[in-house]
Amino acid sequence: MESTQSRRSVTVRAPGKVNVFFRVGALQHDGYHSVASLYQAVSLYEEVTAVPAEGFSVRFSGPIDTSALPTDDSNLAIRAAALLQEQTGHTGGVALSIVKHVPIAGGMGGGSADAAATLLACDELWGTGLGRTGLLPLAAQLGADVPFALEGGTAVGTGRGDELSHALAKGTFHWVLALPDAGLSTPTVYSALDRHRDEHPAELAPPPEPVKVDTAVLQAVRMGDPKSLANAMHNDLQAAAVKLAPNLLEVMELGEQRGALAGIVSGSGPTVAFLAQDTQSAAELQRVLTRAGVRSLTATGPVPGARVIEA
Repeated sequence: MESTQSRRSVTVRAPGKVNVFFRVGALQHDGYHSVASLYQAVSLYEEVTAVPAEGFSVRFSGPIDTSALPTDDSNLAIRAAALLQEQTGHTGGVALSIVKHVPIAGGMGGGSADAAATLLACDELWGTGLGRTGLLPLAAQLGADVPFALEGGTAVGTGRGDELSHALAKGTFHWVLALPDAGLSTPTVYSALDRHRDEHPAELAPPPEPVKVDTAVLQAVRMGDPKSLANAMHNDLQAAAVKLAPNLLEVMELGEQRGALAGIVSGSGPTVAFLAQDTQSAAELQRVLTRAGVRSLTATGPVPGARVIEA
């Protein structure tokens, strides 16, 4: 049995995401903010292959520059595997190989997708039998975006963003993702938002608790109507991200002048997600951004969450 298992591998694919809507509540006593987000999983995927090993290791490949990513115990994928081992009492380890396609430090949840894919891959590889439902509480311990990467589709996230409820979404939405060179630290963006609110309390008071996703954005995805969604998209972190990286404003203006229905900073940025009318409009906008020297990708959503693709 051991020799069979030692040759086995499991590969899982998990998607990145865009935050179609993001509302940020006041800073809580525990140092976190309550949020209300509408997530949409998009067709940029991380692929995690897990093979049995004595300890834990991770290596990266793919079109994304991964030289800055940690490969020690602080890596989120290794933390995911170690957490599953701890919770189930499994005695073996795992060697992880990750092919990255989701931009790093771009607000698109690539690290969270790695963690979600690792949980599912190790559960399958080790035969620990938790399944997707049993893995969700572990995913929530690892980070607010990890449960969504496990579930995928379109969902409302509340609390810290990890309390998920599925949102009905009709049809396919077409995204062009502009990738400015500078990364933005999520804690830094949140701190900038808090400072901004402290300095301008009359104009920028936090929304009342509990924070909610606007009805208009839920109706737009339910109807599958990109124009309605373009009008309803919103991100409370956008002003702070733009203040820290002013070039984002130029990128957004370029995209909206050249055919995007709307642009929004995704999560804490710096990725700018442009919503396009259709496949052709998305391709044309990507060409415009490329000519302007802005790296960009096209993607569609919603797509499913983490899935075993080879075992």
